[in-house]
Amino acid sequence: METALDPAEVAAGIAGEQSSGTFIALPQEDEALKERAAARVEALEEIEPPQASGAAPRDSSAAEGPRAGGRHRRFALTLSWPLANFGASLPNLVATVAGNLFELKQVSALKLLDIDLPDAFAEAYPGPGFGVDGTRRLSGVSGRPLIGTIVKPSVGLTPDETAALVGQLCSGGIDFVKDDELQADGPACPFEARLRAVMAVIDRHADRSGQRVMYAVNITGELDEMRRRHDLVEQLGGTAVMVSLNSVGLVGFSALRRTTRLPIHAHRNGWGYLGRSADHGWSYVAWQKLWRLAGADHMHVNGLANKFWEPDDSVLASARACLTPMFAAKPCLVMPVFSSAQSAKQVAPTWKALASPDLIYCAGGGIVAHPGGVAAGVQALRDAWAAAMNGIPVEQAAQESRALREALDTFGR
Repeated sequence: METALDPAEVAAGIAGEQSSGTFIALPQEDEALKERAAARVEALEEIEPPQASGAAPRDSSAAEGPRAGGRHRRFALTLSWPLANFGASLPNLVATVAGNLFELKQVSALKLLDIDLPDAFAEAYPGPGFGVDGTRRLSGVSGRPLIGTIVKPSVGLTPDETAALVGQLCSGGIDFVKDDELQADGPACPFEARLRAVMAVIDRHADRSGQRVMYAVNITGELDEMRRRHDLVEQLGGTAVMVSLNSVGLVGFSALRRTTRLPIHAHRNGWGYLGRSADHGWSYVAWQKLWRLAGADHMHVNGLANKFWEPDDSVLASARACLTPMFAAKPCLVMPVFSSAQSAKQVAPTWKALASPDLIYCAGGGIVAHPGGVAAGVQALRDAWAAAMNGIPVEQAAQESRALREALDTFGR
């Protein structure tokens, strides 16, 4: 919370606005009602602002009260709400903890950093149907990260061209393939035609090798469309579906999850408008809990040295959060998905920082643009991960692997 006013008054105002109070004292809001319904300020501590928030200078005229022209100060604010106010309902939880409080004049910045939920939410929502263990079982990959990719070019390929690319990826030893979020069911590459063409390739590869590549086809759409698409994926032997979270919303996602029988690869596209600002919005640590509880199995967390704005420490905090239990009886552990300009060069630092093999490492251009071809792109990543997990420096491993050496020459060191 950032404000130029009295912080205790502002904190109390936020608590009141988001529970039993409003801008003026109400005769019906007596002490008994407050005791059972009012949000409470549990802690309020002044903190230093971030070193480089990238935010525009504050407009002091936006604040009200005797200190409107004063210095804006930042505080870590902890609030609690009675569960009886809204019940174990994620949509109504969001309306409470991330609703009108962002619009209050008394604050110049608000960011939701974390959220703790009582066990009632674990009882009300299914959580991941597969998570880490189920993903490993269906993919047949154990003891190491899943090596994955995104179909590139993002759009423009026909169903047959998409299938041909997936065929090359399968032959190269890929574990996981996903549609780009821009590719769903457009007339140039219809969902069903693409799915059938790709699954035919995956089936042939499975017959030859015994390994069924996991293909997270993008089923994002209206709820009835998503359900039909999911059922067709299952019917054709698919082992995953992909959904764009911000496009379908919590209610749409929850409704879909309650009828799914396949892992849901949850794409966070659009996350930037919620999380990019250091001053406003959500932290990923808080946001990802909602989707894990609602039933996501894989959650995108960006990647190290990525093509977007996010620093590495933020990416790693997001990945660790996905692997941190939410409830004692329902951990809701999900696979963090590293992507965004990932290649062989980020493998060693990713392993060193996360120290867990439980992740999907997705490289789109980092595989498809390899100068030796798609198979060499896959091999480069497999060699890079094997080296990192065995404590072998990547440059040393590159002396024994042409594919890895060419990847480092192409994508950087």
